[in-house]
Amino acid sequence: MNEFIRGIKKGFPICLGYIPVSFTFGLIAVKMGFNPLQATLISLTNMASAGQFAGIRLIEGGAPYIELIITTFVINIRYMLMSLSLSQKVASDIPFYKRAIMAFCITDEVFALAALEKGDVKFSFFGGLMATPIIGWTLGTFLGAVASSMLSPVLQGCFGVALYCMFIAIIIPPARTGRKVAIAIIVSALFSCIFKYVPGINVISKSGGGGWAIIISAVIGAAICASIKEIKRTIKKRRLVLLKGGSHV
Repeated sequence: MNEFIRGIKKGFPICLGYIPVSFTFGLIAVKMGFNPLQATLISLTNMASAGQFAGIRLIEGGAPYIELIITTFVINIRYMLMSLSLSQKVASDIPFYKRAIMAFCITDEVFALAALEKGDVKFSFFGGLMATPIIGWTLGTFLGAVASSMLSPVLQGCFGVALYCMFIAIIIPPARTGRKVAIAIIVSALFSCIFKYVPGINVISKSGGGGWAIIISAVIGAAICASIKEIKRTIKKRRLVLLKGGSHV
């Protein structure tokens, strides 16, 4: 029980941080045609932040199921890597069904706090750690969905900016410290603009909710960044081979 309480205390700041973002999600979801109950259930059963925002936009645009599935998969694929990493820290005696429960609430912030634990991550601690963020994310969505009918269009537009602020807050910190991340972001943004504004090609962005444009831009950006890294590695290997060959002359 002590571990559960400690987890709740650790997760409470995350809970407070999630409320304004999920409030915006509830607001936007209702604006797109979802009712407050549907918006709240989406947050309660997903906990996917950016994936949820992209998902409701695709649904509003009438995107086919396969586009919705692939887009949300690409956006949320980082959670798979977090799960693999965290699986090395959880106590070995935790059964599979409890691990599945823990996997439901692996978000960026929850993962960060769990990864900072010195010893093994216990199920009771993680249960408390994920409880308050789930409450905050769901409660914020409900409040935003209910408040949508009370706010003026101007205020609703102001809250809509929070979505883009959240995306910027996700990509800027790693881009400042990692050149490869910055390159991937710039390339992806460039291709996204091409799909948006270049005649003939912009049909990709106009179809459904623009999910295919997101997928293609992200894959191209990641592929080019990975290729640059591989080219540099190959050049470095060739230089070493030449240096070793020259040393025998």
